Amino acid sequence: MEMYLITGFLGSGKTTFIKNIIKALSNKRIYLIINEFGKEGIDGSLLKELGSTIAEINNGSIFCVCRINQFEESLDAAVDDKPDIILAEASGLSDPTNIRKIMAQDKYASIDYRGAMCLVDAPRFAKVVDTALVVRKQLSISSLVLINKTDQASLEQIKIAEQTIAEINPQADIVLTSFAQISPEILLTMRQKEYDAEASTARDITLQKYLLTISETMKIKQLEGFLKMIADDSYRIKGFVHLEEQLLLVDCVGSFVDVYQYTGEVVGELNKVVVLAGKGMPTRKSIKNAMKWYDSCILKME
Repeated sequence: MEMYLITGFLGSGKTTFIKNIIKALSNKRIYLIINEFGKEGIDGSLLKELGSTIAEINNGSIFCVCRINQFEESLDAAVDDKPDIILAEASGLSDPTNIRKIMAQDKYASIDYRGAMCLVDAPRFAKVVDTALVVRKQLSISSLVLINKTDQASLEQIKIAEQTIAEINPQADIVLTSFAQISPEILLTMRQKEYDAEASTARDITLQKYLLTISETMKIKQLEGFLKMIADDSYRIKGFVHLEEQLLLVDCVGSFVDVYQYTGEVVGELNKVVVLAGKGMPTRKSIKNAMKWYDSCILKME
């Protein structure tokens, strides 16, 4: 069985890529291992409709010392299941440099590990590559890098991304994409390349994460207004909410706020929104200030 590691910073398009590749490989039996930093498994819910076997690991990185055991348990289950392909999606805030050490264990000898693929958000790359250290870690071990969202980026932004990626990892193949769409052959012909990145199992202490409970009485316009007040001070905001008799998906990347109707299956609690940010960002203060404007609508911040 083949295995591919999917990495990429928050909002780069990993979930969309997995949806696309599973549909393109409908003749293959695929086992998904999905990892999210937040307590609520948003991506797992978005992928349930695809019919693949899914193992979810939430509330931490699968490569952190606090979650490696869970990752290996999921890999063990995948080996027993004997799928054609294992796709492991690491959290956007994961440092995956010790994947090679994990896969070198004898118990995974039946897995043909093909290497890591990293998605890059072309319009935001220049900002996050200098503010989020894991971006360089993810790129440093990648055999393939997809510069995604090129339809939203300028030629200069794309050129900067290509040059920076080549400096970080000159061995990686680079492909330009929109909507995370590639020919499946590009993934299936990928092979693990040698890299010098030093493996790390350290606990990530730079992450800020908050779980907001939204009142069912909140109006959709109020939610959008609240999100706009905090989005600039976050990396990612995601969650399912039920407002005004509508099921909605909150999906914000940086300052871009998107709230739209959702028709799929939701696993987990509604009206819980996860906010993720990095070290030094005034996220907590921003949320507190926004809550003053919407004090009866935000029931709790954890």
